[in-house]
Amino acid sequence: MPTKEHSWPVHPKIFEINTWPWLTNFSDIYGHNIKLNSIPIELIDQELTLFDVVWLMGVWERSPIGREIAMNHEGLQEEYRKALRYYSTQDVVGSPYSVYYYHVSSQLGGSDALKSFRADLKDHDLLLILDYVPNHVSIDHLWTLEKSDMFIKGTLEDSMTKPYNFFSIGNIVYAHGKDPNFPPWTDTIQINAFSSEARSKAVNTLLSIAEQCDGVRCDMAMLLTNDVFSKTWGEKAGLPLENEYWADIISQVKEKYPYFKFIAEVYWDMEWDLIQQGFDYCYDKKLYERLLQSDVQSIKEHLNTDINYQNKLLRFIENHDETRAAVAFGVDASMAASIITSTLPGARLIYEGQTHGYEIKIPVQLGRGPTEEDNIVITEFYDKLLKIVPGREWDEAKWLLCDVEPTDSNDISFKNIISYQWLKGEQKLLIVVNYNPNPSKAHIIIKEIAYGISDWCFTDLLNEKEYKYTGKNLDENGLYVELEGWKSHIFRVDKV
Repeated sequence: MPTKEHSWPVHPKIFEINTWPWLTNFSDIYGHNIKLNSIPIELIDQELTLFDVVWLMGVWERSPIGREIAMNHEGLQEEYRKALRYYSTQDVVGSPYSVYYYHVSSQLGGSDALKSFRADLKDHDLLLILDYVPNHVSIDHLWTLEKSDMFIKGTLEDSMTKPYNFFSIGNIVYAHGKDPNFPPWTDTIQINAFSSEARSKAVNTLLSIAEQCDGVRCDMAMLLTNDVFSKTWGEKAGLPLENEYWADIISQVKEKYPYFKFIAEVYWDMEWDLIQQGFDYCYDKKLYERLLQSDVQSIKEHLNTDINYQNKLLRFIENHDETRAAVAFGVDASMAASIITSTLPGARLIYEGQTHGYEIKIPVQLGRGPTEEDNIVITEFYDKLLKIVPGREWDEAKWLLCDVEPTDSNDISFKNIISYQWLKGEQKLLIVVNYNPNPSKAHIIIKEIAYGISDWCFTDLLNEKEYKYTGKNLDENGLYVELEGWKSHIFRVDKV
């Protein structure tokens, strides 16, 4: 179990790995079958040590029936062809979010292999997180063999009038798992968040997971809140229990594993609700969307919220659900966006392949990914960035947005610039990003630094260039910056 000595940093760098294709790729490279207990140590040294936490996405046993559904689903077949021009049925391994059994897949090496991999990570001072899918399990999960009220049930009429929403096991009609805004996931069965038995199963499952890792990423976590669940399922769910689902579950798990972290995949402006219910970090989809829209003013407004809230957000520009960042943003904008998401307070997520500029999104049902050439510009950029991102040494630092002012009354390009700082004693870090394709310039007003009569050196850690200024100039005008489109500075600020 995680201990205080091997605890999480306040602002962790998390590396998400699509486990099955990742191992398949390295098996092809090394010429033999690589599982979790045989990952070469040099891969950990080269790929993983730039991070604090590794998220192995998709390690649990996948549903055999779910795999059949995934192979025959026409919409998914089209996605497979986009990712792999030629794919075979062997490449389709089923959805990692249609969990058959919370046991590490034998195809990946099983539980002992995960234990071995975790020990290797710990030797490198790395933490491990895994998935938890609270809303549903696969339609052939063992729990379906038990007599219980833990699933949402329907009627014969439901199964006849809504055949994509309901299905039968014997003479009992069950609901497929769903998000209220989309068609159901037909390889799943819906868990009832208002069932005491279901909550007991959830706690026991999470206690088992907590023995194997340092945290969980909870899939579609907002679906289990009282309000959303009631609106989605109405009378079929019954009455809400006294406590919110997550407040109930998280408190019981943390009683035994106090340093175990819960991360919520959450949308619909429900981040604060789930933070209050016990989550340590929540997806910051709002920032992702504003970065995608290049809406600098709304980005600044978002970053102006309370620091206690900021510290609980997980920032990203790519994960297994989103379009690859190099495609969604474009290469230059993706690098500017990544500087922002990687240097803000809270958790920072990087997805495997993002650091190489890969452009093809891999459907989660595939066990093999395409072969892509590295984008050298992006690879070199991330190699620099990940070494200078504020890490554990900034855990107790103060973070502040900076004021950005025009250099003259006729120039409005200053509005394109986002700037903020980290302060810890004599250590000072200043981030300046021109989040726009056009050249921009501004004066950056750096708060809480008394320049006085000293000279100051601003060292750009991205290109190792130094800029020197007098304290008098900085006090009177602020820091003058001029940046080409999508370019950035990450300055270490030192008194000369």
